[in-house]
Amino acid sequence: SSGSEDEAKPGTAAAAAEQKREERLRKFRELHLLRNEARKLNHQEVVEEDKRLKLPANWEAKKARLEWELKVEEKKKECAARGEDYERVKLLEISAEDAERWERKKKRKNPDLGFSDYAAAQLRQYQRLTRQIKPDLEQYERLKEQYGEALYPTSDSLLHGTHVPSKEGIDRMVADLEKQIEKREKYSRRRPYNDDADIDYINERNAKFNKKAERFYGKYTAEIKQNLERGTAV
Repeated sequence: SSGSEDEAKPGTAAAAAEQKREERLRKFRELHLLRNEARKLNHQEVVEEDKRLKLPANWEAKKARLEWELKVEEKKKECAARGEDYERVKLLEISAEDAERWERKKKRKNPDLGFSDYAAAQLRQYQRLTRQIKPDLEQYERLKEQYGEALYPTSDSLLHGTHVPSKEGIDRMVADLEKQIEKREKYSRRRPYNDDADIDYINERNAKFNKKAERFYGKYTAEIKQNLERGTAV
């Protein structure tokens, strides 16, 4: 029996070694597959990154905008198919918090972008003046009854001398003109330079540079400048 046990031990050891070898080969094949998969994913990511780098800088914003526009168009088509008003449906989907936040943002926004050209300034002035006009609907109804179709002139109508403004309208116009004159008198024309100041520049660009240098280094060079002006500089 001891001889049979000695014969069985080498066979058992060989089987265990073979099993261990198979296990290692299996793990090696799994690692090999994982490496190939990682290599493929890395290559795809490199290709995608190269594509993204070649796209315009604002591509993500444009893409998001296009996707939003497509969603809006689909929503409009759905509302039209159901016979509903898209604007009404859109307002119903907006929460009260979002609507309040948008209103606050709209109020904070300054619509006056400053002076761009004289045409824009004239338009802004016209819009400001027209917003102040409060129409007299009772007077309008009286004029409509009095003149009928003649109240709405055409290309063949003779307008000169047919309209006499009311005293209230003239007073309102005079008050508005006086208010504009009073407002203009509060502002004065900005002068590009001070006539009494010392001229220490050769052109406008040099003047701006000198002002900037004075702002940053004036307190350090004040004594040197005074000595140079007095002629006592060492």
